[in-house]
Amino acid sequence: MNGVDSTITLVTGANKGLGRETARRLVKAGHTVLVSARSPSAGREAASDVGGTFVPLDVTSDASVAEAFALVRDRFGRLDVLVNNAGIVGPRCPLPEVTADDVLGVLDANVLGVVRVTRAFLPLLRASAHPRIVNVSSGTGRLTWQVERGWPQDVAPPIYSMSKAALTMLTLQYAQSLPGILVNAAWPGYTATGLNDHQGTQTVTEGTDPIVALATLPPGGPTGTMRGRKGAVDPW
Repeated sequence: MNGVDSTITLVTGANKGLGRETARRLVKAGHTVLVSARSPSAGREAASDVGGTFVPLDVTSDASVAEAFALVRDRFGRLDVLVNNAGIVGPRCPLPEVTADDVLGVLDANVLGVVRVTRAFLPLLRASAHPRIVNVSSGTGRLTWQVERGWPQDVAPPIYSMSKAALTMLTLQYAQSLPGILVNAAWPGYTATGLNDHQGTQTVTEGTDPIVALATLPPGGPTGTMRGRKGAVDPW
């Protein structure tokens, strides 16, 4: 399905991993999916494979985000679902060896990228009858999870976990600040993707279960929540 009568969904970082599988599943669900990626060749290949439409988008570039917004605005006039999935792990080294530039690079992609894209696309989301934002976060960003598990940094580097904690808080703040838009965070779980050298214990399809569930919420659904495969996660 490809047209303005279907649900228009933008997935960032959709050329591989969770983003690509999310795009594939939402296309199957009847959405018109805009597959975004920094690499034109990788993005076009992924879009062709899943049946989506490629939109060039580098979430770390204001100019790229503005160009993507203009493309979606001119072609569709609105956006129904924004899935903020793009992100990086950053350097895998002990925290005392991490530099300020290392931290800035991870935050730029994982947090500031979400701010750039969300802010830019708000006019198109507000033009939707039922707008939804899904921020792909991580259980490693849950403070309680870290304490209970004994700070398992073998699962994710410290600055990655820090960025996801910030993203979860950002999700809460957006949910409070954007009445009329359902804003939620997804916790995919330990999924085998390139971000963890495919060491995860879940398939990529299993990891996208909470993302797809939040992207397809009905009107009046929850906002300001984190969802995992088994439902709402509490405490954060």
